[in-house]
Amino acid sequence: MSGVIVYQTWRTKDEIAELKTDLDGARLDRQHKEEYEALRRLCTQFPSRLDTTARLASLEAEIAELETECHSVRAFIESGICDQLTLVYRDEAQRHQLQDALASIQFNYTWTLGGAERQESVYNGLLAQSADCNYIFIHDCARPLVSVESLRALYESVKEHSAAVLAHPVKDTIKRVAANHRMAPCELEDLDRARLWAMETPQAFAYNKILKAYEAVAAQQLQVTDDAAAAACIGLNCSIVANPQPNPKITTAADLSYINWLMEQR
Repeated sequence: MSGVIVYQTWRTKDEIAELKTDLDGARLDRQHKEEYEALRRLCTQFPSRLDTTARLASLEAEIAELETECHSVRAFIESGICDQLTLVYRDEAQRHQLQDALASIQFNYTWTLGGAERQESVYNGLLAQSADCNYIFIHDCARPLVSVESLRALYESVKEHSAAVLAHPVKDTIKRVAANHRMAPCELEDLDRARLWAMETPQAFAYNKILKAYEAVAAQQLQVTDDAAAAACIGLNCSIVANPQPNPKITTAADLSYINWLMEQR
């Protein structure tokens, strides 16, 4: 009996040692998992290098946009054509950014919250004006290179015609395709380039007339892409003021580099 008892005792000791080894292994695995989870949480708290680079590029673009917006504000002030600038902002964060950027440029500023679409933002800006406003210049800050000379020429035209738009002749060959065209072979319609003008901003109007136009746009729930199209809704024709100087629009980050280069040339 004693031999059997001894064998069973040693067998139990071996099993205990094996269990202890398994426990130690499981404890080590759990420790490794906890360390991995802690590292994972730490890594997710900070952006990747790629995300950081993209964010820095975005911040640089925002700073450049603020600088270019200041450029157009200075042009309006220097032109002497207006006694008030109404800035239509996207949200409070953008308003604070603009206020900081314009802090060193003293002028009579008013502020109005924009809408979901451009035409809603313009309408809000129009409604914010006083009743004694004579003429209004509607300008997209995405076109920061408007010149003092162009503003003054536009002012003279709007005083005479009640509606005037800054524009430049189209130089490219323009083709019109069928509606809903999906790049399949189709007939390309030639358009007379001599009659094509690319619209810019500012677009200037007698205040009471453009307000009436945007009231019609809102009442009829129309979609317009610029202020001249809104004016057309009430039969208000626009005179064209040819702009000989570059006044490009910022639509992509790459446009900022081109605009900054143009600013350096002036």
